[in-house]
Amino acid sequence: MTPDHLQSAQALLDFIDVSPSPWHAVAVMRARLEAEGFTPLDERSVWALEPGGRHYVIRDGSSIIAFIVGQGVLAENGFRVIGAHTDSPGFRVKPSGAETRGRHAGLGVEVYGGPIVATFADRDLTLAGRVMIRKAGGDIQPRLYHNPNPLLRLPNPAIHLNRAVNTDGLKFDAQEELPLILGTLREELPPRRQFLNHLAGALDVEADAVVAWELAVADTQRGSFFGLDQEFIADSQLDNLASCHAGLESLLAAAHASDFGGVALCAFFDHEEIGSRSFKGAEGSFLPDALARIAESLGTQGGDYQRALAGSLVISADMAHAFHPNFARYYDSAHQVDLNGGPVIKINANQRYATDGIAEAVFETLCREVEVPCQKYVHRNDLPCGSTIGPITAARIGIRCVDAGNAMWSMHSVRESAGARDHALMISVMTHFLRRQRLPF
Repeated sequence: MTPDHLQSAQALLDFIDVSPSPWHAVAVMRARLEAEGFTPLDERSVWALEPGGRHYVIRDGSSIIAFIVGQGVLAENGFRVIGAHTDSPGFRVKPSGAETRGRHAGLGVEVYGGPIVATFADRDLTLAGRVMIRKAGGDIQPRLYHNPNPLLRLPNPAIHLNRAVNTDGLKFDAQEELPLILGTLREELPPRRQFLNHLAGALDVEADAVVAWELAVADTQRGSFFGLDQEFIADSQLDNLASCHAGLESLLAAAHASDFGGVALCAFFDHEEIGSRSFKGAEGSFLPDALARIAESLGTQGGDYQRALAGSLVISADMAHAFHPNFARYYDSAHQVDLNGGPVIKINANQRYATDGIAEAVFETLCREVEVPCQKYVHRNDLPCGSTIGPITAARIGIRCVDAGNAMWSMHSVRESAGARDHALMISVMTHFLRRQRLPF
């Protein structure tokens, strides 16, 4: 690997390690954007945009859109969009908080999305997200919370008690066996009060000021390289913070030098792992609203907005299933993709991925122009295929879309892995996409 590849992979691991929840990820991206001259917009205010402007807008703390206004006519240049998602599957803390579990305080959790539940067992876990605080005047203030130290655990029963664990697999009853060990009961305080006191102390407020929370269970192990040549990376949330980080880096690179005359934009949504159907998810109005308001502010009228959309393209960036040599039966033998083999175009005839023939050819052309290898993935016919924000975005807005991402192992595990070389390759292609004067279609 080249130093650039190693540097990009390390930057990704560093980004993930300070982004243990969607709210933290957006806060980190916001700080990075502001450091590069991007200014905030408020959805409740009038937008006054001009060519050359760099802006971002956040919806509810965990979805963000950032964009650069080019010097050309929007109707003739259109939008270049990179879409990804900020959330990852796992556990979310229930409103009841802590509860009595024998002589211990257990933290009640709901399963969020489709995690590989067993991977959370016997790991040093903590909490991250946001806590809603009632201020003195009665207003509600969301506050970020993250305990960097091990706080929770999901212990396994010993093999002497679960003799079939190595033949039947490790399974947890979602209701009875998932409360996480938080601590030892104290006679003077009920478990919920113990938990409230902990949050209040961490945020330097009174316990009675804690009104509600949105807290995710997070891993405490930092990202790392592995392999004989350190050719792989491992971390939590590679799906899909890797795509967010690649998109962000590409947008910042394009901000310094771009021939594209339209609007280059990144849209990173929460709630993809649970279907995207929310006011800040990809099926909501956030991206359509932003595109329409950008067009309006730039003086685009009548059918010119539809002309702009017709000449636009979205890269729906989400991770892909790398070939696993121990489980070859799960893959279409003609469409296996490898770690460190370059970006993957994801194709599905039933539009679980939004890629059509033209979008496929365009993305492959972009890869070739920057001398980046390109792979193509198709799911097995006899396994249900997952989906992305791609089909939702294409249908919601009426815009051509290609589904693409880097290959990875252990998708939806608490500890995922990917190729250390691939991240820099994806950034190169995305940057070229945002800078190129016109696309070949």
